[in-house]
Amino acid sequence: MTLSRIILGFLALRSMTGYDLMRAFATSAAYFWHADKAQIYRTLGRLVEEGFACTEVVPGTNAPDRIVHHVTGRGRDALRAWLVAPPTQQAPRDPFIARMFFAGELNDDELFALIDARVADATAERDALLAIRTKTVRPTPGGDRSGWLRSMTLDQGIREHDENLEWLAAVRAGLGAEQRS
Repeated sequence: MTLSRIILGFLALRSMTGYDLMRAFATSAAYFWHADKAQIYRTLGRLVEEGFACTEVVPGTNAPDRIVHHVTGRGRDALRAWLVAPPTQQAPRDPFIARMFFAGELNDDELFALIDARVADATAERDALLAIRTKTVRPTPGGDRSGWLRSMTLDQGIREHDENLEWLAAVRAGLGAEQRS
C-alpha cells in the first residue's frame, strides 16, 4: 500500500505520466523508497481501477501520445487517510547487513571486498543526494512548507548514508583494516 500512496502523493503534487513517475522516484524518492518500472505501471493501473486516479491521453506532436495520470478526489482522500494514520514501522530488510551477519565465514580479502563495495555504493548514493541538494532551492518552513518537508527528507537520506559510512569505517577499524591498507 505504501507504494500506491507515494504515487498518489506525487500525483497530488502534479499530474504525471508513468515515465514522469519513474523519474520522480529516481531523482527525489530513491533515498527512501525504490520502485521499478513494472511496479509503478502496475500500481498506476490499480489506482485507476480503484478510482484513485484517472488518465488523460495527450496527443503527441511528432511523438507518441502521452497518458497523463491525475489524482482524483477519492485518491486525495486515500492519500490524506494514509498521511494522518499512525506510522507503521516496516521491518528492515538489508541484504548487505544479512551478509555481514554471516560474514565470519569469509577470508579477509573477501570480507574487505564486501565492505569496500558497500562503501563505494554508499558514497556514490550519498554524493548523488548531495548533488540534488546543491541543485535545489531550500524553502523555509514558514514559506513553502511542503517543499521544505521534501528537502528535509533529502537531508535525512544524506544523514543515513553518512551514518552508514561511519559504521562501515568502524567495522573496518575493528577488523584492523587500517593495518591492511
